[in-house]
Amino acid sequence: MAQQQMGNQPMIVLSEDSQRTSGKDAQSMNITAGKAVAESVRTTLGPKGMDKMLVDSTGSVVVTNDGVTILSEMDIDHPAANMIVEVAQTQEDEVGDGTTSAVVVSGELLKRAEELLDQDIHATTLAQGYRQAAEEATEALEEIAIEVDEDDTEVLEQIASTAMTGKGAENARDLLSELVVQAVQTVSDDGDVDTDNIKVEKVVGGSIENSELVEGVIVDKERVSDNMPYFAEDANVAIVDGALEVKETEIDAEVNVTDPDQLQQFMEQEEAQLEEMATTLADVGADVVFVDGGIDDMAQHYLAQEGIIAVRRVKSSDQGQLARATGASPVTTVDDLTEDDLGFAGSVAQKDIAGDQRIFVEDVDDAKAVTLILRGGTEHVIDEVDRAIEDSLGVVQATIEDGKVVAGGGAPEVELSLALRDHADSVGGREQLAIEAFADALEVVPRTLAENAGLDPIDSLVELRSAHDGGDTAAGLDAYTGDTIDMDAEGVYEPLRVKTQAIESATEAAVMLLRIDDVIAAGELKGGAPDDDDDDEMPAGGPGGPGGMGGGMGGMGGGMGGMM
Repeated sequence: MAQQQMGNQPMIVLSEDSQRTSGKDAQSMNITAGKAVAESVRTTLGPKGMDKMLVDSTGSVVVTNDGVTILSEMDIDHPAANMIVEVAQTQEDEVGDGTTSAVVVSGELLKRAEELLDQDIHATTLAQGYRQAAEEATEALEEIAIEVDEDDTEVLEQIASTAMTGKGAENARDLLSELVVQAVQTVSDDGDVDTDNIKVEKVVGGSIENSELVEGVIVDKERVSDNMPYFAEDANVAIVDGALEVKETEIDAEVNVTDPDQLQQFMEQEEAQLEEMATTLADVGADVVFVDGGIDDMAQHYLAQEGIIAVRRVKSSDQGQLARATGASPVTTVDDLTEDDLGFAGSVAQKDIAGDQRIFVEDVDDAKAVTLILRGGTEHVIDEVDRAIEDSLGVVQATIEDGKVVAGGGAPEVELSLALRDHADSVGGREQLAIEAFADALEVVPRTLAENAGLDPIDSLVELRSAHDGGDTAAGLDAYTGDTIDMDAEGVYEPLRVKTQAIESATEAAVMLLRIDDVIAAGELKGGAPDDDDDDEMPAGGPGGPGGMGGGMGGMGGGMGGMM
């Protein structure tokens, strides 16, 4: 509650329920929140990162080390913490990988800023220095980037493999990275990739090594009648964006039947209509028909007589993929169907995968849509492989679109750190301290890689710095052996966009939080899980932190600690 003294009368500005934290307290609280979020995912970074088990209120379990999944599954209340979560979501949307790195860098920028704020350096100065450093870092990254061609399958597979390292898919990453690159290259349209054209089907049963790529579409349905053929070779495919049923009248009509013959006529007319639909499909030359709506029992009978395979209630996303893969044009009713609307597939068959019947549409002329079948022993395993594949698809897409990669293993961060320290000397003033803090913050990536691999972070950093000082721009940390090696020669690459996006979004989030000097909350601002005993609630500003909300934030940190 804010009060303003007017004469002898205090004036109430904010409502009784609102909480206000301002100045250093507000900054300190927001920085604590940001650091707590970064700390919660930090142990998952790198090839030796650990996993988190997240259990939601309904008891469903997610086991993952994918940064964005962890943060979105965690129940975070604090507004400042949510701003850091947004960094991960932006990173996921833009590139699909590097979410943990982005969040960890953001947390480290806040941590370094806190030290400078304690030395009475103003938040605005810090913000300017950070922004300048981010700009300089992006330019320096461009200079060390390596160009990659869309047809360079070997490098693309190494990039896909790097994105999967440390995730559940690691033991089969050679096969999976091959499938990912094949999928992206197949749907690539002159360097433009739409990953919506790559469908991932998860099948429980078998092992990850049984995963395969189908150049075409798999529809998770069965043919509507057992009397229809299982298989059609060199099939003409029709897609109907409606139903194969007798149309209902749109107005409420009542028909009085006075004679049994009239009823018979009605039924015969309906049957004739349905038979006509099947005959039309056969006359046009369709061997297979995919229908958006339902298919009447009688229509099924006539379609089976014509030897046509029919599938009903096909999702619109599947319809779109079928259209792209086979070249068919969807029609709203069978009456509109012409020969030009038909697509072609060398094989349409109903096959069994791990006890489930699905329709495979394969051997298409120009597979602009593909399906990746992921196999695995349990649902949790497949879900984690799916997340790894998603990251992998994102990085291969980014590489093909931009044509530029950088070495992995913490190499770019060490290189940027050195470049920024050189740049800081030429800047002078207080901004110099902010740029140096930014350089220190970037080193959190190689440092964390070393920590997670059980290595000594200081020894590793010293070795990396000395290699980069000697002009080896691709020197990175091998988390398996602890040696400093040439990541370029080792084939450990990441797309340039992963790094630039991570630095940009981490900087923006850190700067935004640092510039906040007043937090006014309409009600009580909670940090983590509510207190068990409602009668015994901790008063605002309880132990654990500054201002009225610190206690809440402490609660959140504790809540996260419990999740590790």
